Amino acid sequence: MADVAADMSTGTSASLSGRSDGHDSERDDEHVTLAVNSTRYGGWKHVSIGAGIERCARDFTLSVTARWPGQDTAVSVRQGDRCEVRIGEDLVLTGWAYASPVRHDPHRVERGVSGRSLTSDIVDCSAAGEPSQWRNLGVVQIIRALVSAYGIEVVDQTGTADTLSDHTVQPGETVFESVDRLLTMSRLLATDDGRGRLIIVQPGSAGAASDAIVVGENVLWGGGEFDFSGVYSEYQCKGQQAGNDETFGAAASEVSASITDTRIARHRVKLIHESGNLTNDLARRRVAWERDYRITKALETTYAVRGWRQSNGRLWIANQMVHVVDPLIGFERDMLIAEVRYTKGDRGTIAELTIAPPDGFFPEPNDEHKARKVKKGKKGGGDNFEYLLPADWEKNA
Repeated sequence: MADVAADMSTGTSASLSGRSDGHDSERDDEHVTLAVNSTRYGGWKHVSIGAGIERCARDFTLSVTARWPGQDTAVSVRQGDRCEVRIGEDLVLTGWAYASPVRHDPHRVERGVSGRSLTSDIVDCSAAGEPSQWRNLGVVQIIRALVSAYGIEVVDQTGTADTLSDHTVQPGETVFESVDRLLTMSRLLATDDGRGRLIIVQPGSAGAASDAIVVGENVLWGGGEFDFSGVYSEYQCKGQQAGNDETFGAAASEVSASITDTRIARHRVKLIHESGNLTNDLARRRVAWERDYRITKALETTYAVRGWRQSNGRLWIANQMVHVVDPLIGFERDMLIAEVRYTKGDRGTIAELTIAPPDGFFPEPNDEHKARKVKKGKKGGGDNFEYLLPADWEKNA
């Protein structure tokens, strides 16, 4: 397989498509390139790039197949190389190459590269630095201290002012496990961006998608499990906090909160024992998050649409609000894009969008569920889940 190379100001560009003219049949704005060691590789035949608001490290897998006989593909990438992945001119991932798989048989050889965001280090690695305990600091300040050993930049888009009286790293936990405890307690979300930074976000802060997801128009396929076995009628949270001159005795050793979900008819109780320093306010937030999050996961659905870009030319991205019309499942409502995966292969160029109600990701401590009014679905469609969630989502001011 012939390589096509041209000098660039930043290095070399190599097409792995096997075309002698160096051009790919795909759209220019959906052309995937991998930049590593001053070389930019393109012409990938199989692509998978994923990002989501429930994970802080996006991933990629790129591969190309060459047929024998002929010149082999040349992908000079080693484990640990820093790399950038772009779709057109959009930087979608900055991270590390973790693997360079090779597979071959008598007819062909396939070479690839896979890797993850810079933030993958805080997912994999232990929180073993110093200090290991913080007192009376803001949540974001503690997160910055936890990830600093791995050189990860933190961007706070929420402006949260939550302060914890105590946070201690538990033995053996990874950096992100410690961060995740902070996020769950404070009802915050952390993801990464194309530059490999850790981003603390609010649901829907990426704005609204310009296109809707409409079955019969732009949906190739869709579906979900709609499994409510993990949903309960009552959630209880119990724990304790360190005593002081103002909080002592039972007030410190018996911290608890509970919340009910009247949407669930029969008696089902979920008890959460929270480790660490638990305040009454954090316990209330914890049960509110648990209730809404479990409904959210039960209604999670995935749709596949043709192409990676919307009609305005922008990529489909996670944390956007999108209107979904699916008369087969029964959706006619605004939903949150929780995860997006850009794929290319035998089925073509496809964006797989995992959508869910935003309620379970909402960071505010108030019980907004009771404050929202159920809206009837639009004429001609209707929504089968109005008894669980409002038809449209509006962020409370």
